[in-house]
Amino acid sequence: MAEEYSYMDITRFTANPDGFYATNSPFQKAGPKGFVEVKILEDDKLYIRVDLPGVPDDAVRHRVDSVRQKVIFFSGETLDDGNNKDGVREYSGSTGLSCDCCEITGVEAKMKDGVLRMFASRVKVKNHDKKCTLTFPPFTGKSGRRQEDHPFLVKGPKGAMFVGATRDGGSYMAIDMPGAITDDVQWVTIRNGLRFIAQTKKACEHDESARLYLGSFGTMDSSTAPSVNSITATVKFGVLKVFT
Repeated sequence: MAEEYSYMDITRFTANPDGFYATNSPFQKAGPKGFVEVKILEDDKLYIRVDLPGVPDDAVRHRVDSVRQKVIFFSGETLDDGNNKDGVREYSGSTGLSCDCCEITGVEAKMKDGVLRMFASRVKVKNHDKKCTLTFPPFTGKSGRRQEDHPFLVKGPKGAMFVGATRDGGSYMAIDMPGAITDDVQWVTIRNGLRFIAQTKKACEHDESARLYLGSFGTMDSSTAPSVNSITATVKFGVLKVFT
């Protein structure tokens, strides 16, 4: 009988005792952590941020559960731009209230640069004096030594970075940078490769700050390392794609 082997992707771990700044991305160095965040605002509305890198601004769907009226379902797909022969990414998830005293009465949603932001109004259906703070999913934004999988990714490449094959036989590197646009990215030549830095702009007053991404790529052989002039790079819907 043939032996079965398992393997561990060591790029998802770090030997740094301080760990990654954010376990949702090894490239994020500052700004809001986590794939999803739910806040209760002063006006009692819910503010919900969900990272959906690659999803176009007009390609996300959301609805409130018509029976329970406490749950918001959302979904979206990335575009097949003709380069990625491995297919698209698909996201699907839910968020909302985990109490029995309130119901959601309306949702305002905006998708921009790979980030879905929703404002949900609610009303009490059971009288009590306490302010309800029960929401889901729980906030998971944290630092750590192990990268997490996106909880709402149901199909497509996992991880904040992947190498894709193009239909013409070429390849590209894709790096998730929710909130970033092409003008945010700067390139610096380093030994055997390139370093990128992307400082986003604060898109919403309810985010604690803008995000900062930093990373590098290259080869072991300096004679074949890419240069700034040899690459084509764009950021679209919160995903940096580098063609060399």
